[in-house]
Amino acid sequence: QVQLVESGGGLVQAGGSLRLSCAASGRTVSAPAMAWFRQAPGKEREFIAAISRGGAYLYYVDSVKGRFTISRDNAKNTVYLQMDSLKPEDTAVYYCAATWTLPPPRMVGEYNYWGQGTQVTVSS
Repeated sequence: QVQLVESGGGLVQAGGSLRLSCAASGRTVSAPAMAWFRQAPGKEREFIAAISRGGAYLYYVDSVKGRFTISRDNAKNTVYLQMDSLKPEDTAVYYCAATWTLPPPRMVGEYNYWGQGTQVTVSS
């Protein structure tokens, strides 16, 4: 049973924008916190941003602050990641994840459900 489905990835030039979406279903609909991670080839999966259900908690990794925005539409059971001013180093597979831990953690192991990932490629 698929719980989280990402979409919106693609190829974009440096300086461009993309918006990723993550549709939740089943048990993940009630998850108190959702997050985005990314994994580049040969690197570990990296925390990007997290948001709690009501938006009280909002976290970003320093490398994306001011460029990426995480948001959540609970009526649509969807979490978004708006990515602006993209750089080649943002190239990675992006994953959304759900957790019942608050405040939202930054560790991969703290997340219970994961999507299949969507590829983002930024050309220079």
